[in-house]
Amino acid sequence: MKRLAMLIGAVGLLAAGSTANAVSLNPNGLGQVLIYPYYTVNKDQDTLISIANGSDTGKAITIFVMEGYNGRSVLQFNLVLSPRDVWTASITASGLDDAPVLRTSDTSCTDPAIPAEGVAFRSAAYDGSAGDPPGQDAGPQTLARTREGYIAVFARGDVDPASDLAQATTHVQNGTPGGGVPPGCRTVTDGMISEGVVTPTNGLYGSGTIIDVGVGTFFGYNATALANYTDIPLFTSAAVLFQPFVSANSAEATQGVARSYSWNAQGKPVVADWAFGEDAVSAVLMADSIQNEYLVTSTLGANTDWVVTFPTKMLYVDSIYSSEPRQPFVEAFVAPGVSLVSVNAKHYDREEGMSTQPPVCENGGCAAPPPLNLAYEVNVLSYVAGSSTTFASGTPSRVLGSTLTYSALDPYGSSGFTDLDLYSGDGGHGLTDGVDPDGNGIFVNGLPAVGFMVYNIINTNAQPGLLANYGGVFPHKATTSCAGAPPCTPGGQ
Repeated sequence: MKRLAMLIGAVGLLAAGSTANAVSLNPNGLGQVLIYPYYTVNKDQDTLISIANGSDTGKAITIFVMEGYNGRSVLQFNLVLSPRDVWTASITASGLDDAPVLRTSDTSCTDPAIPAEGVAFRSAAYDGSAGDPPGQDAGPQTLARTREGYIAVFARGDVDPASDLAQATTHVQNGTPGGGVPPGCRTVTDGMISEGVVTPTNGLYGSGTIIDVGVGTFFGYNATALANYTDIPLFTSAAVLFQPFVSANSAEATQGVARSYSWNAQGKPVVADWAFGEDAVSAVLMADSIQNEYLVTSTLGANTDWVVTFPTKMLYVDSIYSSEPRQPFVEAFVAPGVSLVSVNAKHYDREEGMSTQPPVCENGGCAAPPPLNLAYEVNVLSYVAGSSTTFASGTPSRVLGSTLTYSALDPYGSSGFTDLDLYSGDGGHGLTDGVDPDGNGIFVNGLPAVGFMVYNIINTNAQPGLLANYGGVFPHKATTSCAGAPPCTPGGQ
């Protein structure tokens, strides 16, 4: 009901008129929304995040930290960045029931304020102790579930330079915000933010880093940026629940609430309108396949993990958003905490040799091989030889130490690349309810995915008696396809 009320309100505001735009994926990294595909404190690692405002206008932001099973929020707070401001924080393990703690020494204003000792992640959104979102879900109920997941950052409004909010949050000469009486962040409340913002513009970018100081590993990545997410300010004086990704809206949309701008297989633009904001977001993140490399050479001490995150999945599979699962996903989030998505892989070595996963059972003379499934909102897949027939779900991944490991990838040889098919499984994944501006059907194939490959090499004799760690992070490459009205292929999916 709250989601419906919010959508109705968004439509009413759009009718009043605003700048025409469409949600899009910005390969240059600047946007209104940032998605950090993975955070973790497993394996004695910390996660560092930065959010930068590259514009000359202040930004009022909401940050969601989401656990990896089902995308329920474990921490949420507001942040106000003044023009050309950068905010940084760390996510570290604690001795308090395994819950990570977010800490920051940054002076940019948050609401609520983050104390010097930091703020611990919480299980209330999934263990039934909170009323909004309501009720337990089907996943694990302990705080250990908060140890890994992803982060979503939303610019909900630009700061009006003439507002009290601008005066309270803009850094003065000594590097701290404010200058009013009382000064700075102490005056910032949700109400002040609501009264001090106008329609947001693009300009945010950011990065994440997974670091183990003791071992000496450093895995850095750029946040995925969505441009033109909203045509209205998303802070309002009304007590309206703000939910991640649902609130996408476009004044230009004539067939629904939000418009997406993406590309077909030939790189031509595809414009589609959607009845729900999350569908527009999913449309620009859709991939019918993702590709990346792997390195598991034993003589190098090499291992590879893939992170595959579905940022909008909970909106299609969680009962608090939808009573039944809907495309592009096919299974509700159920006990013991999974929503299975069937995918297929082709693994190639560096000399064009290839294997399939699941293996092909030729001539009907073998037992059906186990499927390759992605079960969570955040999925981490290690490369493990023989895993196409035997793999224990939950086995810690070999690089990141993740337990969001329902399946593993079975490499062909010690190095090469994998093509992970996100379209064909489960009878075909795709968004089926888009329409072009003329009302013709648009079908976008695949699943909404972001993520990266991370590898680690352990050199036990870099110099006599010296051990060294090397590693790298590389974003996934994606292919896209659609069907329906031109420029998509005619004839449906």
